[in-house]
Amino acid sequence: MTKILLSLHVLAAIIAIGPVTVAASMFPPAVRRVAHGGEGAGAAALSTVRLLHGICRVYAGIGVAVPVLGLATALAMGVLGSGWLVTSIALTTAAAGILVAFVLPRQGELLEELAAGQPVEHGRTVQLAMLTGVFNLLWAVVTVLMIVRPGSTTGA
Repeated sequence: MTKILLSLHVLAAIIAIGPVTVAASMFPPAVRRVAHGGEGAGAAALSTVRLLHGICRVYAGIGVAVPVLGLATALAMGVLGSGWLVTSIALTTAAAGILVAFVLPRQGELLEELAAGQPVEHGRTVQLAMLTGVFNLLWAVVTVLMIVRPGSTTGA
């Protein structure tokens, strides 16, 4: 059962978190293209921004499966109290908090402004890119912790 849970946990992480990290990273430059009227601006570019925001929202919801399956796997493996896992849980919580409290709402605000034809300040897209980078970095650290697992029996 442990192997099945672990497999589902890894698959959920790849399928759910991967698209969010990519789409969220693509969002600020896509907004800048629309906002500054450069090459590629227009209805198609605005549709791209809408699509990227939709991907982030949908896959963030699906991403809830990752920690749920992770906790089930940890319970089955008997490692719930391990330091690397507690750290991973804290970092996952921080990443989810950044996504829900900052990234998704700011994406929504920028999208509304673009749709209304309002100007978007460059600094706001830079700030969103920074928050997205922190979100992505936290997931990268969690991934490394899941692979290295200090004290693991994998010999890695």
